Amino acid sequence: MVTELERKIKKENIKRLRKKRRREKASSAKKNLERKDTFKYVLLAEGLVVGVATGFLIAFFRMILDYGDKLRNNLIEFASQGLENVIIFFVILAALSLVVTYIVKKEPYCAGSGIPQVKGELKGQIETVWYKLIIAKFVGGVLAIGGGLALGREGPSIQLGAMVGKGFARTTGRLLTEERMLMSCGAGAGLAAAFGAPLAGVIFSLEELHKNFSTEVLLTTMAATVSADFVVRNILGLEPVFDFHITEYLPLANYWMVIVLGVVLGVFGVLYNNTINAMQNLLEKIPFKEGRVGIAFLCVGFLAFTYPIILGSGHELVGEVAMGEMAVITLLIILLSKFAFSTLSFSSGVPGGIFLPLLVLGALTGGTFGKIMSDLFGMNQSLIAAFVVLGMTGCFASIVRAPITGVILITEMTGDFRSLLAISIVSLVAYTVADMLGGVPVYEQLLNRMLKKEIGSNEENQVKRRKVIFEAEIYYGSYMDGEKVEKLNLPSGSLIVSVERDGKELIPYGQTVLYGGDKLSILCDNNDIIDAEEVIEDICKTIFREE
Repeated sequence: MVTELERKIKKENIKRLRKKRRREKASSAKKNLERKDTFKYVLLAEGLVVGVATGFLIAFFRMILDYGDKLRNNLIEFASQGLENVIIFFVILAALSLVVTYIVKKEPYCAGSGIPQVKGELKGQIETVWYKLIIAKFVGGVLAIGGGLALGREGPSIQLGAMVGKGFARTTGRLLTEERMLMSCGAGAGLAAAFGAPLAGVIFSLEELHKNFSTEVLLTTMAATVSADFVVRNILGLEPVFDFHITEYLPLANYWMVIVLGVVLGVFGVLYNNTINAMQNLLEKIPFKEGRVGIAFLCVGFLAFTYPIILGSGHELVGEVAMGEMAVITLLIILLSKFAFSTLSFSSGVPGGIFLPLLVLGALTGGTFGKIMSDLFGMNQSLIAAFVVLGMTGCFASIVRAPITGVILITEMTGDFRSLLAISIVSLVAYTVADMLGGVPVYEQLLNRMLKKEIGSNEENQVKRRKVIFEAEIYYGSYMDGEKVEKLNLPSGSLIVSVERDGKELIPYGQTVLYGGDKLSILCDNNDIIDAEEVIEDICKTIFREE
């Protein structure tokens, strides 16, 4: 029998234990809040480290690619001196083809630009080994781009930067949420280092990759992009990627031409993305990867002796087009040839991006349009440079569907803010037209294709289940503006851990009412993050709510 005294003692012990647990919880909560207060400064320092490391890596990458371009030109000159030299040249191309194919087979996620892979990993859809991918992407990218394929260095630079961020997180034992933030800032640093455009790197990371404009991500990415750009400029100098200047600006009375060009570029962007998809389908009918890559390098050999200006990324073409000295027929031939070779090169599945080639295609389209307008309306030839800039911006907006990144990128690269209104208009029109035509953003299209091919129905088993915290914002006028937390139908096992409102943190319950401007911190399984983001997009960010 339990005596009355024993019951009292047990009751007192339970009270003391509960008080102790409450003190422990309060202490733990205080520590978590203190960590949150210092977390953004820790991320800022980590962003600087990732940015510096990315800057050195991309600077070396660019140096090797520049050397590869010079070596390729010397080989073409060597091959033009006799039949034996031609045979040697094609043997070298065959060797490059086999080596690149071997690299892609050993590390499949190094294929293509790398941006879809980064997006997929940030969403928890794929998992990569960071150090293997850095080696494969670096070597494969140098061989493919240096070998003359119409590919760009920017996509690989973004993936390399993301892997630097992941490597730092893994070697220092960071949590998955922090790892993904560092991957985002590393990707932005890669773009900044490749283009010399730190602000564009920040916006690209926020708009295209992280899909979140939180203070932590913004500051971390800015620290990474600025430090990466500083390192690259100290190593490679201050020379811009596109070496031309706008000397005359389009009069406001002729801004109708900007709208027409935007429509043309919107259609062009959808056509380009569809052609990429069709070319990939066509080449996949070849049973061996060696055959697909071999066709691309065979075209390099053919173009080397017939039309060498088409080889490589083509960034030097932009300056030549901006001078306005090429005839319309010449511009059209170069545009069509570059379009065909660019889609073939990328669809072959070798490491290399379409970021810079699509800007070159935009410059050619804008230059051709400007030349036609100049001939029809008697405008000054110096205006063609302005149309080249408009073409690059609109093409980027229609193909990638990241209009803000495009505007900031081109503005930074040209250093000219007087064209900001015109490039904003062409970007908006091109984006809208491409969206109305039902085109899919190129990196979403490539990611979906990669997941269908590489992961398929085994997606759940491919990526180890880990918990991740991501942030979301309640938009004013959305369904959840004024609704209770319990109405937020997140995937099973997901939890809203905090709500930030007017700079203060709230601990939410089912009956907590959410309002526009609230920032949510959501804990979920990494395999559920796609479903969770779809819910957020539908009822937290869509401003047209049904009554």
